[in-house]
Amino acid sequence: MSGSSVGSGAAPCRFAHYFVICGIDTETGLEPDELAGENFEQSPLKRTFKSKVLAHYPENVEWNPFDQDAVNMLCMPKGLSFRTQADQREPQFHSFIITKEDGSRTYGFVHTFYEEVTSPQICSAMQTLYQMHNAEHASANPPSSSSSSSSSSMDSLASSLDEADSPTSSSSSSSSRGGGGGGGYDASRDTLYVSKALCLITPMPFMHACRRFLSQLHRAVTAATAPPLPLESYVHNILYEVPLPPPGRSLKFHGVYEPVVCQRPGLSELPLADFPLGDAFSLLGVENLVQLFTCTLLEMQILLYSQDYQRLMTVAEGITTLLFPFQWQHVYVPILPASLLHFLDAPVPYLMGLQSKEGTDRSKLELPQEANLCFVDIDNHCIELPEDFPQFPNKTEFIQELSEVLLSFGLSPKGGRKAAAALRELEDDGRNGNLAGDELAVLELLQGNATLERLQALAKRTGVTVARVDALRAGVKGQGTEGQGGRTAAEEEELRNAKLSVQLREVFASRFTTMFADYEAFVIQSSPDLESWLTNREQMHNFDKASFLSDQPEPYLPFLSHFIETQMFATFVDNKIMSQWEEKETLLRVFDGRIDKARLYNVRAPSLRSSNYQRCTILKESAQAIEQRLMKIDHTAIHPHLLDMKIGQGKYEQGFFPKLQADVLNAGPTNNKWSHRTATTQRRKDRHRQQTEHLNLDNDLKEKYMQEARSLGKNLRQPKLSDLSPAVIAQTNWKFVEGLLKECRMKTKRMLVEKMGREAVELGHGEANITGLEENTLIASLCDLLERIWSHGLQVKQGKSALWSHLLHYQAREEKLEQQQAESPGNTHPARPLPRRKSESAIGMPSLRVSVIQDMRHIQSMSEIKTEVGRARAWIRLSLEKKLLSQHLKQLLSRQALTKKLYKRYAFLRCEEEKEQFLFHLLSLNAVDYFCFTSVFTTIMIPYRAVIIPIKKLSNAMTTSNPWVCVSGELGDSGVMQIPKNVLEMTFDCQNLGKLTTVQLGHDNAGLLAKWLVDCVMVRNEITGHTYKFPCGRWLGKGVDDGSLERVLIGELVVPSGEEDSGRGCRTPPLQRSPSQTRRISITSLSGRGCKPTSAQIQEAIGEAVNNIIKHFHKPEKERGSLTILLCGESGLVGALEQFFHHGFKSARLFQKTVFVWDFVEKAVAYMESADQMGDLQETAEPLGMTCQSLCRYVNAINSTPRSIGKDGKFQLLVCLGARDRLLPQWLPLLVECPVILRMYEDSALLRDRSTVNALISVLQTLHDFPITLESSLVKGVDL
Repeated sequence: MSGSSVGSGAAPCRFAHYFVICGIDTETGLEPDELAGENFEQSPLKRTFKSKVLAHYPENVEWNPFDQDAVNMLCMPKGLSFRTQADQREPQFHSFIITKEDGSRTYGFVHTFYEEVTSPQICSAMQTLYQMHNAEHASANPPSSSSSSSSSSMDSLASSLDEADSPTSSSSSSSSRGGGGGGGYDASRDTLYVSKALCLITPMPFMHACRRFLSQLHRAVTAATAPPLPLESYVHNILYEVPLPPPGRSLKFHGVYEPVVCQRPGLSELPLADFPLGDAFSLLGVENLVQLFTCTLLEMQILLYSQDYQRLMTVAEGITTLLFPFQWQHVYVPILPASLLHFLDAPVPYLMGLQSKEGTDRSKLELPQEANLCFVDIDNHCIELPEDFPQFPNKTEFIQELSEVLLSFGLSPKGGRKAAAALRELEDDGRNGNLAGDELAVLELLQGNATLERLQALAKRTGVTVARVDALRAGVKGQGTEGQGGRTAAEEEELRNAKLSVQLREVFASRFTTMFADYEAFVIQSSPDLESWLTNREQMHNFDKASFLSDQPEPYLPFLSHFIETQMFATFVDNKIMSQWEEKETLLRVFDGRIDKARLYNVRAPSLRSSNYQRCTILKESAQAIEQRLMKIDHTAIHPHLLDMKIGQGKYEQGFFPKLQADVLNAGPTNNKWSHRTATTQRRKDRHRQQTEHLNLDNDLKEKYMQEARSLGKNLRQPKLSDLSPAVIAQTNWKFVEGLLKECRMKTKRMLVEKMGREAVELGHGEANITGLEENTLIASLCDLLERIWSHGLQVKQGKSALWSHLLHYQAREEKLEQQQAESPGNTHPARPLPRRKSESAIGMPSLRVSVIQDMRHIQSMSEIKTEVGRARAWIRLSLEKKLLSQHLKQLLSRQALTKKLYKRYAFLRCEEEKEQFLFHLLSLNAVDYFCFTSVFTTIMIPYRAVIIPIKKLSNAMTTSNPWVCVSGELGDSGVMQIPKNVLEMTFDCQNLGKLTTVQLGHDNAGLLAKWLVDCVMVRNEITGHTYKFPCGRWLGKGVDDGSLERVLIGELVVPSGEEDSGRGCRTPPLQRSPSQTRRISITSLSGRGCKPTSAQIQEAIGEAVNNIIKHFHKPEKERGSLTILLCGESGLVGALEQFFHHGFKSARLFQKTVFVWDFVEKAVAYMESADQMGDLQETAEPLGMTCQSLCRYVNAINSTPRSIGKDGKFQLLVCLGARDRLLPQWLPLLVECPVILRMYEDSALLRDRSTVNALISVLQTLHDFPITLESSLVKGVDL
């Protein structure tokens, strides 16, 4: 291996790193592959046997150490397969990918073909297996039933294409050839064939080039005449003499028979992706593909399912390349070998491909978790989506644009691989020289196909030349005939694929360019250098999410708010921040370049918030760039040449791949200019790297920081494919457990910070920064995390939601226990009573008991929720709103016998310490108030309980009148309900009212004891336990107080006092307080107690009240809360204006009769009306006259309302209507000018101070910019 160092030193610039041959090891013979899930029922030809890496060249490349187990597993994921001369033995092509722990990737391209078995030991071993198998079957079945179906060998087009690699598609007619009941293999009569794989491992995905090189290599073995040179020459050439094309250039190198061309995109173009995207679209259809793409962006678990490895790879690579400029950050295994099925248990986002065994049904597939799974059945062109995930912005227009691109290439946007696809696969085979006689017949049959004719006609109409069928004909007539422009049909097809792929990718990329055109403005750059940024990465916010979202069009928000929480977006922003100190990451560089270019072309400011769809404008150029590179070849590699081989080596034997000479293939050329050049550039790079290492921090340390900085879910980004010892599996699971715990810590912290942030604002600290939408996103991601935790390490999966099925098990056990206790009367241990929530403020309210099962029953009775995943989510939301999530889950997990029964030893829920920490993190969420259940399930029926509490000392405990109540909330009202006399408590069911805002309370004044002094009304939501208090503190009755028979009371949420010791004590102050009783014991009595507010206090209160209303309208709509509280609540506008009008008011009790502010308003109106009739107001300016009329009209309307709301209630109504209709500032001068004021107000009154009144008018005018709407409970019955 003397010169190998030069060869391998140049490895980063070489086209291929390794050439590998996998197959049967004649030394060890037939070894059944236990890991692949053995089925001894199957006939021996269909069983899987272990394959081996027979040879790989060179021995090792220092840049990319050879991973023998992984390569063997992925070259032959199902192990060896055997055939006889009666079976189909078409060669197959597939590709795979190996992702290293640091996220870097290498690609493998595999050509599998069948080679005759010459070893007599293996033939006799197979014969023995058959004899044993037949003997067993003969004893199991009486000989009469030789029931194997003998279908014709041309079974059906689909099966011969889709399942060409599965022996079952070959006719099982072999059984009709006699020979042992099961047919199969008889050494004296049959020839045995076994699969062998040729594989190239490359640093970049040049799929088409590798496919053509390998198929030519295979053709050289099967051809009747020996190839021009020994095979070693070609392998040596591609390993050591073919370089990677430089960016933006194309390269031609030579296969055995024809040249192979590949091209690499330029630095400003989308990165290389050689898998035909058109195929992915044909397989799934545009609609499905866009949905799958959305699931991928939101980092759900994605499982691809197909019989064909290449399809798995095409869809997986297609989807991940469409993510540009983002990158998939989690587990990525497009082909999951049978031995690694336990990886489906991973409780993290993943993108995996699973090969379906033919004949197995999707329903038989046991997946550990499906709550957040997107299942893609490629062969049946359908996908199963997770519940309620947001749609991609402008989805309809987006699909329309993609469909147009597909149609212009003659593909149907609906997908589905009908005749056209079958034809294409045949054509591929034609290109590889594999068209058998049968298939030629099929080709004839297909050519007369009407659908195809229509497709071609359509394509021609849209102006695309389709060389499809002509190409195929040419391919059949004579391989390598030149197509148009001097290109072969195969090259034509390849160019078409490349142009289609790049155009589809451009449409996706342009969506992100428009959606994130301004992302840079929201990146928070706060660190002075890389080291300090890396060390504080966890604690820092590096993207201003709230401002970014507030800048986006409304329809985009559901998707964007989820997307900016993903790991791929976080990594994208990290890369952006690091680009200050390091070279820009490739995708980021291309993306930023595009955004800058877009800015040059259109100044984007005006269209900033528009959700108008902008189409991609560079489809033509992108396709042309590829075509030009392929037309004009930039580089040609050295031709393959004779190597320095010993005589007699490399001899040719038709049909057998020779044993290659390792000595010539393990070392690269020592004198080749190109490798010398790369070696010098490498030395230059090394020197540069050493310098930067000294400048920056020690590289290992930096790498460690980097790993930690991105570790969320990433430290387990890639399973190690090779080592499958139990210790490694245990360690992987341990990593999962740590990852889940860390994720839980991050998520709860984020939910707390966001929520605290907002509540702090309501207390006057800082600025608001969370929208209802964002809160919803965070809660949804918490639900997803809990589902993943509950599905980690399940013994047996039951139902789609692991959490809900655990709850159901718990429910069944508890109900059984309850039943047993009920049945055994002599029971000395009574059932433990469940804790109840104490709540002293809820006087007269029986407390609600805390019960996991009770909450489950509430959810089970909701007919709106149809699925288990939905029920689990609703239960989580309800528990979170009740501040019982941690307590409930602790209760659920306290039944250890149940947990042991359901979970394996390594499961997260059985790691005691982590489980405790996890519950503790969830407990911290009790510090804030969530309304995530009430605000989401708006249509459900909810039982409420209402209690009216009179002041017993001062009023009749009994009343003869008939009381009624009407409860209103943000979502509606209950309607008027009669309360049973003297019970003063009732329960009622009504559609969810949301947060409660007001209660109207009244009675009909019947009987002798009609007057009633009410302290407050309490209302409780019996599902969530939220209790609201509506203070009153006034009389209801004629001739007492202000004569009111009904009052509108404003509610406040009651904080459960004596919070149990479960850590619920830490909490934020309540949101808004509303009228306490004191003010409502009419202001007049207040003044009697000598605690009159000063004029300064009154003015301040008005300013504060107006300010709060303005702030209310500046919040996002979803989180504004109740405007009623701001108008009529304790420090609301009505109260403040009442104070203003009371200042200096002569409310002396003349003959014990209190005078109210409303009396003054009525007198003023009466004066104006009489003055108007006498004509005094004729000469006033016209607008003033109008204002007079409006005030009179409003006051009379309020007075003539059928409701008996009392004088203070009428004043409240006037202020609310005046604020709504923007008339208050116009009415004030009228009241001030009115002579009545002299009689009723002292000289020092604020209302008589001109400058104060003008100041008040200007303050009230600031409300004119906002649309004030009033609750129907306030304005009911007022006819304007």
